[in-house]
Amino acid sequence: MAPLAILVEFTIKPDAVGRFRELITTNAARSLAEEPGCRRFDVLSPADEPGRVVLYEIYDDDRAFELHLATPHYKAFAASAEPLIETRSVKKLQFVSPAITT
Repeated sequence: MAPLAILVEFTIKPDAVGRFRELITTNAARSLAEEPGCRRFDVLSPADEPGRVVLYEIYDDDRAFELHLATPHYKAFAASAEPLIETRSVKKLQFVSPAITT
C-alpha cells in the first residue's frame, strides 16, 4: 500500500473567494476527522493571490482517495463549490523522497 499525495489548484471567481474558503475548510476538516485514510488536508493560498487556492492532501492509497470522493461531505462540497470555480487542476503524486511508510 503506497501513500498518495493529491495536489489541487483552483482559481476562484473574484466575488466567490470567501464562500469557497468556507466550503473547502469545512470539507478539509471533515475529511481529516471522518476519513481514516486521509492523513493530511492542507488548504493554502498565496497572500497576493486570494483567488488562488491550493490543496495538498495525503491519503493512505488510491482506495482511500476514491472513498474520499464518495463521501457525502465531499459531494456536498463539490456541488456547492462548482459554480464558484473558474479553473482547476488535479494531480496525483507519488512519494519519491523521503519515503512515507504506513
